[in-house]
Amino acid sequence: MTVARFFRRLVQIGLGLILLWVGAVFWLGLLYWAVPPASTLMLGRWLTLQPVERTFVGLDEISPNLPLAVMTSEDSRFCEHNGVDWGALWDVVEAADGDGPSRGASTIPMQVAKNLFLWPSRSYLRKGLEIPVALYLDLIWSKRKMMEVYLNVAEWGDGIFGVETAARTYFRKPAKNLTRQEAALLARALPNPLVRNPARPRPGHRSLAGQLQARMERAAPFSDCLKR
Repeated sequence: MTVARFFRRLVQIGLGLILLWVGAVFWLGLLYWAVPPASTLMLGRWLTLQPVERTFVGLDEISPNLPLAVMTSEDSRFCEHNGVDWGALWDVVEAADGDGPSRGASTIPMQVAKNLFLWPSRSYLRKGLEIPVALYLDLIWSKRKMMEVYLNVAEWGDGIFGVETAARTYFRKPAKNLTRQEAALLARALPNPLVRNPARPRPGHRSLAGQLQARMERAAPFSDCLKR
């Protein structure tokens, strides 16, 4: 096999893999309307025989305090944008270091796209792939569905996925009974769930949660898209 032929074959394989991934995103996005989704982190743990704890619950089975806390903490324009907050993304990319854009550049749809179809480490390549997937998911899903999926695939500790498991692990109660303070502690744990323990928050974590509670009061009027 000549060098040119080898590289041509390599390009064909690469394009085939890309098309396979695009097809998976398209069909799984539709399938996840009816089937509880699994994140790539969950799949990775299953493949390596590590435990995964997750109980999928509908948004009606989650205290309204938590969607409000997560939206206020991570994506205040969740109800307004179409999956990507272009202004915020551009600001963060301009200020980013060489390691790639930070979590601050991500909307909730972009984080769902990453959790379901991509890898966790930061890079401009991953961010570039997040954007079209987030736009697609925001197009085919309602905002309620987007929030429901996010809260059910988010990682809240080693092998702890989804708010129902997190609520029962940290607060010994179902997600529907979470108080505003507990919701704020859970939301503020998300940027670093393997270090921040909502049940035993360090002073910095507790302080951030307290600030978030105050902001939630002002953000409540902007969460109408989460209502039926």
